[in-house]
Amino acid sequence: MSQKRNGMLPLWFALSIPLLLPGIPSAWAETSTGDEVPVAEEGSAPSEVLPVEFIPTYSATLKQLGANYTMHLRGIEGSDSVSFDVRADQVVTKARVNLEYSYSPALLSDLSHINVMVNDQVAASLPVPKEGAGTLQKQMIDIPAHLVTEFNRLTLQLIGHYTMMCEDPLHSSLWAKVSNTSQLELEATQIALPDDLAKLPLPFFDGRDSRALELPFVFAASPDNRTLEAAGAVSSWFGALASYRGARFPVSLAQIPAKGHAIVLVAGAATIPGIELPQDGVPGLTLQANPNDPFGKLLVISGRDGEQLKQAALALVSGSKVLAGAHARIDRIDSLKPREPYDAPNWLPSDRPVQLGELTEAKRLSVSGYDPGSINLPMRLPPDLFNWREKGVPLHLKYRYTPQPVSTNSSLLISASGKFIKSLQLPSQERLEDDKSLLAKLQQDETLLQETELLLPLDSLPLQATLQLRFMYDYIKQGECRDIIIDNMRGTIEADSTLDLSGYEHFIAMPNLGVFQNSGFPFTRMADLAETAIVMPSAAGVEELTLYLDVLGRFGESTGLPATAVSVTQGDEDAPLEGKDLLVLASGGNQPLLQRWSDLLPASLSGQSSFELSDLVHRVRTWVGDDTRANLRQARSSLALGAGGAGAYLTGFESPLDSERSVVVIAAASPDKLIDVSAALRGGEGYEGSIQGSLAVINGKHVNSLVADEQYYVGELGWFRYLQWVLAHNLGWMVLLTALAVGLASVLLFLTLRARARARLKD
Repeated sequence: MSQKRNGMLPLWFALSIPLLLPGIPSAWAETSTGDEVPVAEEGSAPSEVLPVEFIPTYSATLKQLGANYTMHLRGIEGSDSVSFDVRADQVVTKARVNLEYSYSPALLSDLSHINVMVNDQVAASLPVPKEGAGTLQKQMIDIPAHLVTEFNRLTLQLIGHYTMMCEDPLHSSLWAKVSNTSQLELEATQIALPDDLAKLPLPFFDGRDSRALELPFVFAASPDNRTLEAAGAVSSWFGALASYRGARFPVSLAQIPAKGHAIVLVAGAATIPGIELPQDGVPGLTLQANPNDPFGKLLVISGRDGEQLKQAALALVSGSKVLAGAHARIDRIDSLKPREPYDAPNWLPSDRPVQLGELTEAKRLSVSGYDPGSINLPMRLPPDLFNWREKGVPLHLKYRYTPQPVSTNSSLLISASGKFIKSLQLPSQERLEDDKSLLAKLQQDETLLQETELLLPLDSLPLQATLQLRFMYDYIKQGECRDIIIDNMRGTIEADSTLDLSGYEHFIAMPNLGVFQNSGFPFTRMADLAETAIVMPSAAGVEELTLYLDVLGRFGESTGLPATAVSVTQGDEDAPLEGKDLLVLASGGNQPLLQRWSDLLPASLSGQSSFELSDLVHRVRTWVGDDTRANLRQARSSLALGAGGAGAYLTGFESPLDSERSVVVIAAASPDKLIDVSAALRGGEGYEGSIQGSLAVINGKHVNSLVADEQYYVGELGWFRYLQWVLAHNLGWMVLLTALAVGLASVLLFLTLRARARARLKD
């Protein structure tokens, strides 16, 4: 059975769901209007109605749905909304909103109310009686299930009036506030999707689901390096798809999960109970039902050996759009043009101006109304842009707007990640009469095209920034009984407006665990991780494997691409590690590479734990400001512990095998502590401190950066720029060079004057 394209189900199917699918309580059935029809159990009195229990399968607060603020509904028709979607393998049978709100005491209860709407259809209208005004109200609102489709918008609308006479439509007494802790709850029934590879990445990842992705990986046996490379490519692909949601990939060996979906990797003659594999001996992809769960799916990646397994995985992450059927046999996959540094799709290009139309859909560049929301453009910056003595990023902005007849305060506000940058005036028609050149620019749709050049200060932008553009129109009062809001104001940012990073060079002080957490740098410098080697323990357990897949998923989230060129090795020999940036994973004393490089480590957890400390642990303000030298805190002491030490740490240093190559070590005292590192890298609410510097210790949700030791630099600067930078940061060199320059100038001047004197004597 399948769903309609618009997300609505046929009436006969909606009525038959309780009978066909086992997930709906037998005590009730739902009509096409969403009304509950009580069903009497056998032996009960005909008039007895059984209570209906609401068991939500999905719940989210308005904050989790995107409202990072208290909704403030103002005016005679103030509204705000959030989006929520329903997975393709689920049908909503019940929905409700637990609403927390307050409203103005000045509202007339006979004329005012608050509408709860789903997809522009009114689900409920809440009265605003005088006795509840000005206090927090809580109310549970049932939403008819037939209003909920695949893609939905929940809107809260205030219809407000404060007088029976003429009123100001934007009067300050017309308000209602909705807390973003209000919760949406859905009760849904699972649907068994067909075994069709054409639906990938469904059902393993569904873009309609805003929750973090948790996708188990199952290995038939302890994986070899090529199998791990295949799994890393797949996990980074799903990490790129999950994007802001985050992703986690728990690992098990030869054990299918009891419920839900999973990725299964089988190489050679290995078998897993319950899984049937084709016997053709070639790499392949198979989609089949989970034998433990009729609604769960298994994506089986198979091959004769690890190399074939990797071939099948690469076919999945690069060619999923052309797959079909329950099974696909991979005959050949050829690599095309190698990638270039900094060409990750998620990163702003740094070799050319980028058009703003490349950063979002065209429809999101236009807004309407007197007080529209911001136009938000995501910007993920390369983390190693060299910002020393740079004025800012050039922004060539083109925009159109509707000129008002008369106004003095209309403007376009430009901000970056909440920091105000500039305000541009939006001249009215009255002012345009004095400027014939602007008046001539009025378009046929009565909008005015404007252009401006400005600079965005790069030092105030986080690596994951948002360019915010907001049209604000002046509301002109006409007088009593003449104030009417006419929604004819329009604003548009032209798609060919440009942001130019090409004037910046790539150069950064390392180690810097902050850019590793935020962007996966320096490994993600190559989007496919072609210059990265992951150094695994010789006998990696499920904890190390889970951490490996989680970290690769984060790299995919940063770049937007799967890690198709990553290499996995062990630390027994140095030869495979040369010419690579190294990510080293360890727990206890199972990593021989760390034993050979123990003198380079600022911390150790094998046997007796030890940690180097600096003045950083005594700082009150942490990691604020654009002066990298202010955060430099070299180690001043060392602490050794026999017991009671921290459970896990991250550290970074320059590779002893290659200059300007980086090593990042993730180590834990025991394998079970690695899950804390994975969670800390994802971050979120409740974490104290941040991962920064060259050594960060993790104890549960406590993150402490202990040392910030800049030892080396990666990237390239022009020779003159590099000379300027070196002299500016080294007073001794500056004095020496100045003395040499003065001495040289003095010698040249002396020789010149002596030559002139001799010439005069000859004359």
